[in-house]
Amino acid sequence: MTSKLLPGNIVYGGPVTEREAQDCRSLGQYILDKYKSFGDQTVLVDAVNGVEYTASFMHKSIVRLAYILQKLGVKQNDVVGLSSENSVNFALAMFAGLAVGATVAPLNVTYSDREVDHAINLSKPKIIFASKITIDRVAKVASKNKFVKGIIALSGTSKNFKNIYDLKELMENDKFKTQPDFTSPAANKDEDVSLIVCSSGTTGLPKGVQLTQMNLLATLDSQIQPTLIPMEEITLLTVIPWFHAFGCLTLITTACRGARLVYLPKFEENLFLSAIEKYRVMMAFMVPPLMVFLAKHPIVDKYDLSSLMVLLCGAAPLSRETEDQIKERIGVPFIRQGYGLSESTLSVLVQNDEFCKPGSVGVLKVGIYAKVIDPDTGKLLGANERGELCFKGDGIMKGYIGDTKSTQTAIKDGWLHTGDIGYYDDDFEFFIVDRIKELIKYKGFQVPPAEIEALLLTNDKIKDAAVIGKPDEEAGELPLAFVVKQANVQLTENEVIQFVNDNASPAKRLRGGVIFVDEIPKNPSGKILRRILREMLKKQKSKL
Repeated sequence: MTSKLLPGNIVYGGPVTEREAQDCRSLGQYILDKYKSFGDQTVLVDAVNGVEYTASFMHKSIVRLAYILQKLGVKQNDVVGLSSENSVNFALAMFAGLAVGATVAPLNVTYSDREVDHAINLSKPKIIFASKITIDRVAKVASKNKFVKGIIALSGTSKNFKNIYDLKELMENDKFKTQPDFTSPAANKDEDVSLIVCSSGTTGLPKGVQLTQMNLLATLDSQIQPTLIPMEEITLLTVIPWFHAFGCLTLITTACRGARLVYLPKFEENLFLSAIEKYRVMMAFMVPPLMVFLAKHPIVDKYDLSSLMVLLCGAAPLSRETEDQIKERIGVPFIRQGYGLSESTLSVLVQNDEFCKPGSVGVLKVGIYAKVIDPDTGKLLGANERGELCFKGDGIMKGYIGDTKSTQTAIKDGWLHTGDIGYYDDDFEFFIVDRIKELIKYKGFQVPPAEIEALLLTNDKIKDAAVIGKPDEEAGELPLAFVVKQANVQLTENEVIQFVNDNASPAKRLRGGVIFVDEIPKNPSGKILRRILREMLKKQKSKL
């Protein structure tokens, strides 16, 4: 499908022709029906212990757990919290919650007590599923919030809460009578919220993004085939946390397509590479830090990665240099970038075989409208003019839970204002320049940190880098780089500054200096946490 320009410089991705998911009574029912139809096909593989799970096992287990949730008092539109690393039990808990018509609210497993408290006070879950790595914290925080009636331990246990149920014991308990099938309650699709995902919170405490049943069902209908190979014949690998919007939504989409999804609970170099080799993985969900690892780490050469056909990269910008290095090193024929936000239910832009210019994030998916506006005046801009990207369509969130003000700032007349600066070219391929809030203002010039970061990563001595603006009375802000050196190399501040001087325009030079660090702080999806870098810079200044 080719995008077209509508009057007033609005780009349209074309109509959605598929309606299978949207015509289903609910998202929970759609997932159950799909798993039932796939029978004994393997759909999930735990790469740590090698256990494989069939669609019929998933269907039977989800049905059983759905009945148990109802017996525990979970009703349609109640909220179920979920705090766990990637595991088969995470998938069962989420899908059973959706089956009973509940709203599922995944929680970041790295959250502190304060952040867990903030997140559950947004979503108000009646029951929270937790794994052994999170259960103590979840139980401690839940005990101070009366709306939490019970915790289901996916693994481990805790003494911090009185009503803790063990998932295995519940599933094996004869007093819960269940049927072989389960009918999910019919949803009010435009209103009923299926997921509350926490936004990245790269600027402050996360907001709860409410995604409706229709948001997800319409997104399932608009999924583009990344390759001509049928999805049920494809083996995918993911290490992206399922509690994060990107991970959670890819789990749902692969479940509904019948692909074999190999998963890891966290990134571990050898395990990640050996999983690709052992399971002959054809496609992997990636974020830029993983791509940099594939491009630069010496260990990669020790594994046979020849099965890899497609790398799907999202969550943060990927540089052309990193893409070229991977293609040259591993011979992956297709690297596909996409662009989306938690607020837009996965990607709104995606590259395909026809539209995949280096550095682009692709073209609009079907059913999506886009416009580029001047962030200061709101004026609509045309092709090759940089401005704020705005999107409209069935995937746009209902709003931020309990935060009308932020919702009204983000969504105006149905258009989601992303806060990202970008443009589209004459072929309607889109390019992201940077976040409005992250642009460095140097003497009136707007300097995108992502551009300098991409340049720094082309230097063989640099393992990772992040750039922020250092406040300066005269210039406004000066670009400053935090740099992680490759192991056992000599590299000075002056060499880094000179490298940028030689390869970038004057406004992009590192006049703010270079700070060497052991690692760049990032959120689980690979976005650089610039507020932490700013705090590090403040601490350095106070020492001086």
